[in-house]
Amino acid sequence: MDIISLIISLISGAVGGNIAGAALKDQSLGTLGNSIAGILGGGIGGVILQSLLGVPAGGGGLDLGTLIGNIASGGVGGGILLVIIGLIKGAMARA
Repeated sequence: MDIISLIISLISGAVGGNIAGAALKDQSLGTLGNSIAGILGGGIGGVILQSLLGVPAGGGGLDLGTLIGNIASGGVGGGILLVIIGLIKGAMARA
């Protein structure tokens, strides 16, 4: 994963985390919390999709397939991590 792919995954992760937080109000961590969880999830999602699952990273530059893959993996990873953290936070609040 090159630096451009990582940056795109992190940014799209932050956006994905905030979208998930807006859609799922009970899981929301606030704007800053959503962004941080999304950035972490975006980075992890990008690495998992490109490295561990063997999805090709394309030319590593700015071709359309690489951009779409990075945006999708970052956004989905950010949203998933936000939901997981939100569920853990909710379970801890009930205990």
